Amino acid sequence: QRESTQKKTFTTWINSILAKHTPPSVISDLYTDIQQGHLLLDLLEVLSGQHLPREKGFNTFQCRSNIENALTFLKNRSLKLINIHVADIIEGKPSIVLGLIWTIIFHFHIEELARTLACTYNQPSLDCSSTVDPSPKASRAAKKSAKIKERWKMSATKALLLWAKEQCSLHGSISVTDFKSSWRSGLPFLAIIQTLRPGLVDLEKAKSRSNRENLQEAFRIAELELNIPRLLEPEDVDIVNPDEKSIMTYVAQFLQYSKNLCESEEDTEEKVREAMSWLAAQEQKLAKLLTDTENETYYQKYKELMSFMEAFNQEKKPFLPVLSSKRTEAELSESQQRMREEWDKLISQINEWKVKLDQMLPSPLDGIEAWLQEVERLQADLPDLQDPFKAMFVFREIIVVFKGLMDCFDSHLDTLQSFKNEDEKNMPLVLPEKLEEMKRRL
Repeated sequence: QRESTQKKTFTTWINSILAKHTPPSVISDLYTDIQQGHLLLDLLEVLSGQHLPREKGFNTFQCRSNIENALTFLKNRSLKLINIHVADIIEGKPSIVLGLIWTIIFHFHIEELARTLACTYNQPSLDCSSTVDPSPKASRAAKKSAKIKERWKMSATKALLLWAKEQCSLHGSISVTDFKSSWRSGLPFLAIIQTLRPGLVDLEKAKSRSNRENLQEAFRIAELELNIPRLLEPEDVDIVNPDEKSIMTYVAQFLQYSKNLCESEEDTEEKVREAMSWLAAQEQKLAKLLTDTENETYYQKYKELMSFMEAFNQEKKPFLPVLSSKRTEAELSESQQRMREEWDKLISQINEWKVKLDQMLPSPLDGIEAWLQEVERLQADLPDLQDPFKAMFVFREIIVVFKGLMDCFDSHLDTLQSFKNEDEKNMPLVLPEKLEEMKRRL
């Protein structure tokens, strides 16, 4: 199972890097696609920013030459490739291929990120002034002893773990002691997300959910809101001894996200301008869509909403770091304040559209939707009162209202499950996705 998890995790990580190559490339099967050497060179070119020599063909000699070029490049960066040989990669031996990819991930991704934390955590073997020179002169670093190299690797792992602990420590008793079972509950992932983007998760609710539910929620939010590729699935982590390397690879992406937030003001202002242009385009697109669908059926309107939201969620990903800045209003520049206002305005318009569509649901779904929203509002707006007697009085009132609403639960559930989703012409009244969403909420 560990080998299977690593293959899946490493493949997804590689593809997230290869998407930046010109032209972009993709790996379908790690063990077979790596045998030609081309994708391996593509990966190293993106990670190093260098153009590497290669044979253009695909015969045995050319594939061997490409793999040799890749391994030589890695050795020149003082990476120790223990028991990793060209012949084993050409044969696609799983343990060798996974070992090679892990070496690349650790060096180019985890070590590079750990260096940014070295001074913060006072790691003696993480010398902030001795980063690896990417030029050919870097081969001189190969003279360093294996002992020092091993200390550096241990420190890179420790620095990443200390960073994760620091993010989690801001949220109470969420303990992280390793990159294995500590992450099984899903709470550390959610805590890190909450630190990086306050307000995206509800940690108190998470503490009462199952491990799988928390992991699913964390991976979903990270992918949708932080643009972090989904390298893991809940079943990969919610086991007795999850794979350490896969979890490290995934956690390092959160550190990368954190690092990206600390960009220069000049870069930020440029991204603000790009975001403002995109927001204006989205607002125009939404206005046109509302006009074009004014006389359409509910089914068609909801279908257009789904299509708009799918494109919107994809297109917003490059702008998320600047749109979700954690700065207070006073810390924002004038252009950033305008951007935040435009973002809030657009989100408000989308939510208004959703509310109007929900009000247009065919009977009896419109009543069930209104009931669902009222129950959800009661659960979401629980008051945080310091006076225990006042809190008790308020909660008693809420419980009375809630119990009254729950008298309708069984009938709403029966109605929803037995709803015949077609009109007199046998055409669907409501998108199946909307019905499934209502069932999940119920």
